[in-house]
Amino acid sequence: MSKQCRLAVVGATGAVGREMLSTLAARKFPATSVTALASARSAGNKAPFADGELTVRELTAESFKDIDLAIFSAGGGTSEQFAPHAVAAGCVVVDNSSAWRMDDRCPLVVPEVNAHALDKHRGIIANPNCSTIQMVVALKPLHDAARIRRVVVSTYQAVSGTGQKAITELETQVRQLFNMQEPEIKVYPHRIAFNCLPHIDVFLENDYTKEEMKMTRETVKIMEDPKIAVTATCVRVPVFYGHSESVNIETEKKLTPAQARAILSQAPGVQVYDNPGQKMYPMPLDAAGEDAVFVGRLREDESIANGLNMWIVADNIRKGAALNAVQIAEELLARNLLRVQDRNAFLA
Repeated sequence: MSKQCRLAVVGATGAVGREMLSTLAARKFPATSVTALASARSAGNKAPFADGELTVRELTAESFKDIDLAIFSAGGGTSEQFAPHAVAAGCVVVDNSSAWRMDDRCPLVVPEVNAHALDKHRGIIANPNCSTIQMVVALKPLHDAARIRRVVVSTYQAVSGTGQKAITELETQVRQLFNMQEPEIKVYPHRIAFNCLPHIDVFLENDYTKEEMKMTRETVKIMEDPKIAVTATCVRVPVFYGHSESVNIETEKKLTPAQARAILSQAPGVQVYDNPGQKMYPMPLDAAGEDAVFVGRLREDESIANGLNMWIVADNIRKGAALNAVQIAEELLARNLLRVQDRNAFLA
């Protein structure tokens, strides 16, 4: 990749921001400069990058004057406030929050699935929800082969999806329980240690959670097929890293498990790990620290004519966040799309 750019990472001191920097360095992203941005309280801190470190600068509306590309790994409110300033300065934004995902002006991109959507960007590209990313990477090649009608997904999501405070809470609760102490509950509404919570994000009027509706709406947008019906149940489990998903699909055309394995074995970003006789199936332990989306437990759904069940696992901090954002950045460079067509597109 010969093209180069001046790059900034917003939210560089957070768990995903640190992973962004690590991924950029590991993939040798061709930036002529890398700037670490964060809130005022983090300004002056050091952020590891490559063989050295970056001094964190305070994020302001003026931070993007000499930046070509900014990867945002901050909350939705931060992105809503500062991403328009970046675009107005001529900087292209790849945003990891939920703020812009369903905005018609913003492509929602998983490079293995719909990289072509970048061609029409207007300055902000949205990085999808972590659980959506890993699912569509596995589903898109099957959809191309047999047209998916319906998706039923149940997720088993690691606490790292909530951030460092949730990782610390799980560690603390386990320690407290082993020491016969009452566990402290601060991050989640109930104890997470040795428990499962069918509650991620807030409940909506339809009694689904926001996380569940993200998966439903984002999948349709990314797959570019409004006919796909999606329903989700999202569960937080006491695992540190790696989201797992039980996915059932119904297709228009019959697709056998053997055919699905053959298709997925050739799919970009997918690793088939499926041999039940040898107790071989994906687990979060396998996915932690890995880039691939792992697929196993492929089997026919015997309750319907054209149904398949599968088990999908990926590292939610890597492919579910940092890696996908960096892959989007790489695609922008490769397609010569590091330019803003309309600098006022996101200004009120």
